[in-house]
Amino acid sequence: MALTLDEIASLLAGPGQRQYGREAVSQLDHALQCAALAEEAGESTQTVVAALLHDLGHLLAPGNEQQEKTDAPRARDDLHQYIALPFLHGVFPSGVLEPIRLHVEAKRCLCALDAGYWDTLSPASKHSLVLQGGPCTQEEAEAFMRAPFAEESLRVRRYDDLAKVKDKATPPLAHYLRKMAQVALQQPG
Repeated sequence: MALTLDEIASLLAGPGQRQYGREAVSQLDHALQCAALAEEAGESTQTVVAALLHDLGHLLAPGNEQQEKTDAPRARDDLHQYIALPFLHGVFPSGVLEPIRLHVEAKRCLCALDAGYWDTLSPASKHSLVLQGGPCTQEEAEAFMRAPFAEESLRVRRYDDLAKVKDKATPPLAHYLRKMAQVALQQPG
């Protein structure tokens, strides 16, 4: 069930060209911008790859292609942070997988920890936050902060929020595919 690196690259380069929900960029542009922000911040290669792949589940979720053809906001959460994991498990280490799994919870957590965070979210991200359960309670946020890779997840989340700029220049996908190969547990066969 795990994807090869070539299959991940094909998803990003093919279906990744589709619009990223109701944002001004494609899925691929969003992924590249997120990875570029992580790289510019001096993150580890694993965190850069997590930033690149954090929304891969949107490309794998059933029905998302049809949903993206409409201008209507989603009526339910697609749980994309979990959908990608079985396809990436065995391919990447926890340092890649956990920030992907936790990036939605990180958004909920940041709403509880940072009073101004909500105001920084795009309208589409505010809508999805409501579908994802809304802000965490203070107790939930404290529990989240004790989880392994919580800090990395919060940083990936912040890059995610900033990675929605139309026509922003980034390194090409090939640059990040090399980084994926550097941290992959198995090479494509």
